[in-house]
Amino acid sequence: MAIRNKAFAALALTSMLGVAACGSTKDDEESATSTPAAEATTEGAAAAGGEIKEGLKIAFLPKQINNPYFTISDKGGEDAVKAFGGEFKRVGPSDTAASSQVSYINTLTTQKQDAIVISANDANAVVPALEKAKAAGIKVVTYDSDTAPEGRDLFINQAAAEDLGRSQVQLLAKQIGPEGGEIAILSATPNATNQNTWIEFMKDELSKPEYSKLKLVKTAYGNDDDQKSFEETQGLLQAYPDLKGIISPTTVGIAAAARYLQGSDAKGKVKLTGLGTPNQLRDFVKDGTIEGFELWDPGKLGYLAAYAAGALASGVITGAEGETFTAGDLGERTIGAKGEVLLGPPTVFDKANIDEFDF
Repeated sequence: MAIRNKAFAALALTSMLGVAACGSTKDDEESATSTPAAEATTEGAAAAGGEIKEGLKIAFLPKQINNPYFTISDKGGEDAVKAFGGEFKRVGPSDTAASSQVSYINTLTTQKQDAIVISANDANAVVPALEKAKAAGIKVVTYDSDTAPEGRDLFINQAAAEDLGRSQVQLLAKQIGPEGGEIAILSATPNATNQNTWIEFMKDELSKPEYSKLKLVKTAYGNDDDQKSFEETQGLLQAYPDLKGIISPTTVGIAAAARYLQGSDAKGKVKLTGLGTPNQLRDFVKDGTIEGFELWDPGKLGYLAAYAAGALASGVITGAEGETFTAGDLGERTIGAKGEVLLGPPTVFDKANIDEFDF
């Protein structure tokens, strides 16, 4: 994964600097009187090798609009939309409640967007609203966190869910060492599709004989809220004084957990890994709070999702397995089973390489 690509490094840095300005529930107000959505493509009518139409209206709806991870990913989406001559819009909730995205979907449907790109807070709660959007001719692409299949046309996945779940266990086990011990998971919300899928693979990996000395004692939920994640970390260490490690597969959770560990007697004793960005965790890696963690490039995830949405809305693809489309600088991508498109494998970040990355 060539994360040091200058264009993406620049967009990520710009996005991180702009996080403090993202406290509102949407970036801008737009009138509901917009031009009609692109005409829905009939099944099988995709023009192979066709080009994305200019002027498409692509709306991004992240789980949480003030989450730094989505600030980066959606900036990648904005860059892609601008590259193919579309109109980019970003709206979303400031909380991660299961139904918090529904009103935004309804508004985007009324505004006749050509495509909605959504990271779902709940796999099912948003589906009825998304089905109405699809019935109105709007293409739906999920990214980062999927919905039930009937709610979308394509899912842009960071990496294979199995690889992400198993690799986080493998990374923590290596850091703890052969003596093993008690471990915990600090997740986002109880109903987050991606988190729950990864956790199932973590548990399956832990069931293997080589991890018999690791005992999962608790799965806690910080709701992708910094303060709650901080408090949940504190609670884990108080409830399990012999805890040896924590996996936090959420950028908000791992940063909050690192901050707590950094100021406690557990620093360096309780191993912490999971999913985070180099810029948010660099200092924790350098001072020994974290040995290593992993992630993909969120900017590229948003970039790929935007191109997929543009290709769908233009009739270049229908979302069928085996179809291909060109995603700008990321090149040609193929749609896999169940409408899934993979970005690629994650990268492990540690003291040896973290300064090579800027996002």
